[in-house]
Amino acid sequence: MNNLTYQQKGSLLAFVGVFFITPDSLLIRLSSVDTWGLLFYRGFIPFCVVLIGTLIFYNKDFLKKFFGIGYPGIFYAVSFSACNITFILSIQNTNVANTLIMVALAPMLSAIMGGIFLKELPDKKTWIAIFITFISCLYIFYDSINLGNFLGDFFGFLTALGLACNATLARYAKDRDLVPSAVIGKLIVAIFAFFFVDNFELVNNDKFIIPLMCIMCVAIPFVLVTIAPRFITGAEVNLFFLLETILGPIWVWMVIKEEPSLETIIGGIIIIITIAVHSFLAIKKTQLKSN
Repeated sequence: MNNLTYQQKGSLLAFVGVFFITPDSLLIRLSSVDTWGLLFYRGFIPFCVVLIGTLIFYNKDFLKKFFGIGYPGIFYAVSFSACNITFILSIQNTNVANTLIMVALAPMLSAIMGGIFLKELPDKKTWIAIFITFISCLYIFYDSINLGNFLGDFFGFLTALGLACNATLARYAKDRDLVPSAVIGKLIVAIFAFFFVDNFELVNNDKFIIPLMCIMCVAIPFVLVTIAPRFITGAEVNLFFLLETILGPIWVWMVIKEEPSLETIIGGIIIIITIAVHSFLAIKKTQLKSN
C-alpha cells in the first residue's frame, strides 16, 4: 500500500469495501430474522468486531482516537447510523433492485454536497460519469415505477443521502480518523433496534448467515469505505457503490431466482463500464502527475 498513490489507495479501498458489500442483499433475503432483529445484529456484531480491532490497532491511543473525532465525527456517527437503518427498511419494503438503484444516486448527491459544502467541484470526467450512471439508474428504475413500492424506494433514497453525507464528512475531516465514529454509529443502531426486537434467538441457517453477513458485508466494508475518502473525493468513493446496483441483484437472481429485468442488466453493464473507465482515467492522470 505504501507504494500506491493516493488515487490508487482510495480506489482500491473503495472497490474492495463495496465488493464485499454486494452479497449483503442476498444474505438479508436468505435470513428469516425480522427487520428489528436484523438491525440489532447488524449493529451489535460489527460494533463488537471493529471495537476489538480498534483496541488492538490503536493500543494506547484508543481513547485519544475516540475523543478526537470532534463535531464532524459526531455528525458522521448520526448519519452513518441513520443510513444503516434506512437501508434495511428499504430492502424489507421493496425489491432488491429498487433499493440498490436508489442507493446508486449517492455519487450525484455526494458530488453536489462536495460542491456546496467543500467547494470541491468534480472535474469534467467525474460529472460525465455521474450523469451516465444517473441516467442508467433512471432507465433501470423506469421498468419498476408502477410496482407501488414508494415507501421502500423512499427509504432507499434516504440511504443514498446518508452515504453522500458520510462521504462528504469523511472528506471534510480527512485529517481525522472517523473509524471510531462508525463504531459509535453501529452501537447507536444496536441500541435503537434493541427496544423493538421480540426474539433475539437465531435458529437454523441464521446461526451462520447473520454472523457472516455482519462481519463480511458490514464490519469489514464500513472500515474500508470510511478510510477511502481520505485519499479520493466522496463522489469517487460513492461511484463504486454502483457496483452493488448490478452485482447485488445478480447474486439474488443466481441463488433465489429473483430475476433482474433486461433494463437492470443493460443499465448495470453501462454502470460497470463507466466506473471502470472513470477509475482507469483517474488513476492514469494521477500517475502522470506523480511522474
